[in-house]
Amino acid sequence: MQHEPQVYIVDDDAAVRKNLSWLFDSVDIPVVTFSSARDFMDSVSFDRPGCVLLDVRMPGMSGLELQTRLSDRTDDFPIIFISGHGDVNMVVQTMKRGAVDFIEKPFNNQAVIDAVQRSIAGIVDAIQAREHQERARHLLNRLTERERQVLDGIIDGQTNRQMATELRLSEKTIEVHRSKLMDKMGAKSLVELIKQMATLERL
Repeated sequence: MQHEPQVYIVDDDAAVRKNLSWLFDSVDIPVVTFSSARDFMDSVSFDRPGCVLLDVRMPGMSGLELQTRLSDRTDDFPIIFISGHGDVNMVVQTMKRGAVDFIEKPFNNQAVIDAVQRSIAGIVDAIQAREHQERARHLLNRLTERERQVLDGIIDGQTNRQMATELRLSEKTIEVHRSKLMDKMGAKSLVELIKQMATLERL
């Protein structure tokens, strides 16, 4: 992961931005603030994922509109709404659109920190999962056609003898292909190999 996730605060209230910025600085979480949704969209390069603390009602582009634009562009910017204008319908609407939390003002500092830390942990897990998928796919592409056939047999639970019969090869040849594909996939056991393939199935 090129950069650790940070917190993006988008709120037109300068006092809220200042208080939240101080809060995250106090627990060593990187933070950057924006006074409007438009300022956020114009300034963020999207190469550094992070949790977005977002007000609902702001001049110009609303928090809901920014949420829609972000969801269309990336999954690495989970949103936590912080608003003094929340009602049941609004909370339901934001959560249905993918917000991870909705916190009402005035808020409890620890509740905000906990929500952000959970969100950042989720970002890290998602990015690492994608990295594992990409690595597994890269390794899989290194296999020869015959090694892929043997791999398919392993996934199907076939024995070396069954694969040898189906592929019209000797069991010794199957063992050689099996050893080579395990080495290329960097798998020290069948369990590791199966886990890699399960990762690819989630692509």
